[in-house]
Amino acid sequence: MRGRGLMLVAGARMGRRTGYERAEAEQQQQAQQKELYEAQKQAATAQQQLQQSQAQPAQQAEAPSGGGNVTAELQRLAELRQSGALTDEEFAAAKRKLLGV
Repeated sequence: MRGRGLMLVAGARMGRRTGYERAEAEQQQQAQQKELYEAQKQAATAQQQLQQSQAQPAQQAEAPSGGGNVTAELQRLAELRQSGALTDEEFAAAKRKLLGV
């Protein structure tokens, strides 16, 4: 009987260890899930920033003259040159700036 009692005590201790090991494993799993969540959050933020930085040059290329139509702006500059308000050099510089050259 004494041997059997020792086996029960040893088994109970092993059961406690298993419980501790389970709790430890659960904590590790929760920590890993938290790290994964944080990594996904950072990746999403980085992707948003990348998309925004790519969209800005596209928007600037679409409207280099502050949102106006490039053709209309060129016509306005040509009229100013014809009226004498702009010299040929000023017209060429404004045209280069407008076209982004």
